[in-house]
Amino acid sequence: MARLVVLLLVLSGITAFAQTAQPGNPPPASPSLTTANGLLTPNPTGAAASAAAAKPADPLRFSINLEGGERPAQMSVAVQIVLLMTLLSVAPSLVLLMTSFTRIVIVLGFVRTALGVPSAPSNQIIIGLSLFLTFFIMGPTFDRVNKEALQPYLNGQMQSAEALDRATVPMKEFMLKQTRTRDLEYFLELGGYGPTAVRDLPIRVVIPAFVISELQSAFQMGFLLFLPFIIIDFLVGTVLMALGMMMMPPNVVSLPFKLLLFVLVDGWHLIVKSLVQSFIT
Repeated sequence: MARLVVLLLVLSGITAFAQTAQPGNPPPASPSLTTANGLLTPNPTGAAASAAAAKPADPLRFSINLEGGERPAQMSVAVQIVLLMTLLSVAPSLVLLMTSFTRIVIVLGFVRTALGVPSAPSNQIIIGLSLFLTFFIMGPTFDRVNKEALQPYLNGQMQSAEALDRATVPMKEFMLKQTRTRDLEYFLELGGYGPTAVRDLPIRVVIPAFVISELQSAFQMGFLLFLPFIIIDFLVGTVLMALGMMMMPPNVVSLPFKLLLFVLVDGWHLIVKSLVQSFIT
């Protein structure tokens, strides 16, 4: 019986060796054994050591260092994007209220109404002409903003807060040249400010005072534009009454005379010239 068991063990060992010795099948790594005190113990330098050597390294870790060293703190990209989107949303209001656009568009609207042709030129032409005249008049101011604030900020020479402060200086100087003193004093009193130097005036006081002054100037120019056309309407109405043509609308007769007068004196050139010169101080 013992011989039969030994024979089976030998046959099984030969079969296993034959299977591992086939081409293309490398023999499996087996732990080496060492003898200590008559006992078989696995050698740690065998397959276990190879597996330990093949263990992957620690994964990469991404860390953010909040220490700025000697560099000043910067706003995050997300905050800058939010501020940029906010600026783009209020940009039309800034163009309307902090530049010469308000006075120009109001005066051109008065000219159209005084002529008696409310649809010629159209609103698109009036607004487009006002925008281009605004860019022309504000050109030196925009150049200063670009040179003193925008370009240094884009080149990394100053922070966003400092660039914003420097950009408001040329705009404030332009608005103060067109603003009446009484309007500034009123908003200073309304805001609870004491005596304040011109260079220290807050922008939230300068902007409303500038808008009120622009409206006042625009309506004054509009009144002067209406005078010659009102005289023509008055003369035409008097003549029609003297002729007994009371049913004839005076506007129908006076419109050609007003257009003729406006063309003969080169009205658009005079109006645009007066608008541009009104901002040159």
